[in-house]
Amino acid sequence: METRELRYFVAVAEELHFGRAAQRLAMAQPPLSRAIQQLERRLGVVLLHRTARAVALTEAGSVLLREARVALDAVEAAERRTRRAAAGPPGVVLATKAGASSELLSKLLDAYAAEPGAVAVEVMLCGPGEQEGLLRDGRADVALLHRPFDTTAGLDTEDLHTEQQVLVLPAGHPLANRPHLSTVEVTTLTDLPLPRWPRRDGGYPDGPGPQVRDHTQLFQLIALGRACALVPESLRAQLRDDHATVPVPDAPTVTTVIAWPPHSRSKAVADLVRTATRL
Repeated sequence: METRELRYFVAVAEELHFGRAAQRLAMAQPPLSRAIQQLERRLGVVLLHRTARAVALTEAGSVLLREARVALDAVEAAERRTRRAAAGPPGVVLATKAGASSELLSKLLDAYAAEPGAVAVEVMLCGPGEQEGLLRDGRADVALLHRPFDTTAGLDTEDLHTEQQVLVLPAGHPLANRPHLSTVEVTTLTDLPLPRWPRRDGGYPDGPGPQVRDHTQLFQLIALGRACALVPESLRAQLRDDHATVPVPDAPTVTTVIAWPPHSRSKAVADLVRTATRL
């Protein structure tokens, strides 16, 4: 299969409409339809159910969509890393969520800088869930991710730290003095709804909670009495006096991992990972 064919198929599979897909690809619809038909004949499978009113993915089509996205990301990553290698002195780009794992990141950068042969590390601070995409498409060489919030499928990883979650409330809230809370109690706090974080497509899930994009915005809303939030225990260090925290023992634990592409052969990445696991 050619990358051109995969791009064509992904556009049709995401739009589920040949006309919109052709417009997105800046091409005419008939050659796009022929290209998809040729792809189906070569694979010997039906990828799309077509009717006069709708287009739908078959099971085989769903599999190819998932695999095609990975393949196209890998091609794009190869292009980016090749250009970066030719652009200047060697270095490592590390992506991490802004405000997360701050203490660990600081220790990691200091420890790695002291290593013989250490190269410059560029830190890319990003929003929730963005570091995974930066790593997969080649804009970052290594990333700090947090399970279960981030997906590590297809990446090489090392676990660095596991911690409990706590509920952040406005100071003075009636539940602020409780020794602990359950996740059921958290989800039934109608006066303090949980926030809604953006999905990968940029939209927000339905729900009563406020839409948030970063922890600064979230913590201000909590202080104003508009929301509560489950966060890793280490984020307590960023809270102000107008916040209170209560442990939630039955909430899923959060594991910080360092992740990198499985095909990476960078000595700098290997050294950075080795330093992280020592810490």
